[in-house]
Amino acid sequence: MNHFNLRKIAFFSCLTLGTLSWQASAAPASDELARSIEQDYSDRLGALFTHFHRNPELSLTEFKTAKRLAEELRSSGFQVTEGVGGTGVVAILENGDGPLVMMRGDMDGLPVKEKSGLDYASTATQIDPITGTEVAVMHACGHDVHITSLIGTARQMSERKDQWSGTLMLIGQPAEERIRGAKAMMDDNLWQRFGQPDYALAFHVGAGLPAGIINVQEGSPYAGSDSVDIIVHGVGAHGASPHAGKDPILLGSQIVVALQTLVSRELAPREPGVVTVGSFHGGTKHNIISDRAVLQLTVRNTNLETRETLLKGIKRIAENLGRAAGLPEDKLPEVIYSPSSTPPTLNNAPLARRLKSVWQAGLGDDQVLSIASKGMGAEDFPYFTTEPAIPSVYFSVGGTSAADYKAALEGGPAIPSHHSPLFKIDPQPSVTRGVHATVLALMDLMPPTK
Repeated sequence: MNHFNLRKIAFFSCLTLGTLSWQASAAPASDELARSIEQDYSDRLGALFTHFHRNPELSLTEFKTAKRLAEELRSSGFQVTEGVGGTGVVAILENGDGPLVMMRGDMDGLPVKEKSGLDYASTATQIDPITGTEVAVMHACGHDVHITSLIGTARQMSERKDQWSGTLMLIGQPAEERIRGAKAMMDDNLWQRFGQPDYALAFHVGAGLPAGIINVQEGSPYAGSDSVDIIVHGVGAHGASPHAGKDPILLGSQIVVALQTLVSRELAPREPGVVTVGSFHGGTKHNIISDRAVLQLTVRNTNLETRETLLKGIKRIAENLGRAAGLPEDKLPEVIYSPSSTPPTLNNAPLARRLKSVWQAGLGDDQVLSIASKGMGAEDFPYFTTEPAIPSVYFSVGGTSAADYKAALEGGPAIPSHHSPLFKIDPQPSVTRGVHATVLALMDLMPPTK
């Protein structure tokens, strides 16, 4: 999901091809917390990661994954509620006065046949609940790291109750890949049932970062995403008599071109935005002017103001080009906004700076970066944090092994991206660093009462 430029990362780290100093082992060796997490990985978390990786489940059907996650959280002393928003899991640990802090881990896999070559590669298949067809399933986006780290976090926080005060909420979220799970949990009255957090956290393992490196940025680590359909109406006619009809394919083509002015002429030059027409369907035969064409768009942005500008602009352009073509008001293009949309992920700047300092102190300055993503990938985490607004930070934990990362920098095989059948991460430094960073953040946000 989150892809980083390798050369840019190398520059920021002062990394040389001969010396790969960026490894999770750079954390202070005397750190008791780090030693405890590493021991827990050897004793339990490593086997759990392998289990989750071998047994992925698709969005909306994470039944076995959610059950195992709930069992592990319950065994760590949390009060666990299952079936929230479908297969969602909510675990609560109350520990005196203090803030309520939420940490989320997403659970779902993808309809991808794994070709990673790992000895624990998934061979699972499942009936896709959306298409009804049988598909291969793989954790091709690292959600197995997220839920394993969530369990590790639960175990550490439960064992260290004398070191923090407040209420910890751990969430196992379904259907992130389909941008449905967070909204489904909110629609199931998540905050009304369990309390509205004072802070919210999440992380994503990153294929484009060396294993264990933390990346945290102010602003928007993930874009907002909206799917938009435009139904272009016309008046059918013979292709040899275009004057007798209103051609929806011509009008649709004009809309496609005009939409590109939204980013180039209505957004400030340094304000990112994307309007992509990914599908254009219309007509049935060479010599028939049809009466309908359909455009499918994806719209990306990094703040709510830009999102509003783009979405309103799409409707304005489509409808007014219909008017310019001479269509009556009841035949103007219809702009339909899909419910499979999400606002941009917006990190609270003061909180991001605060946690960056915490991680630098606890993990080492060379283990923490602030690099903006070049892509416009999206996340549904903002459904937890936007309405109502909750101070939140979404960070990345590197997942690519030191050897693979060094080889890629030297011109060797490229690092497989998220959602690739070749996707793989180095589990031990990824999981343990995910736990370590999360526990450090939680303890800073929930200090013990005096």
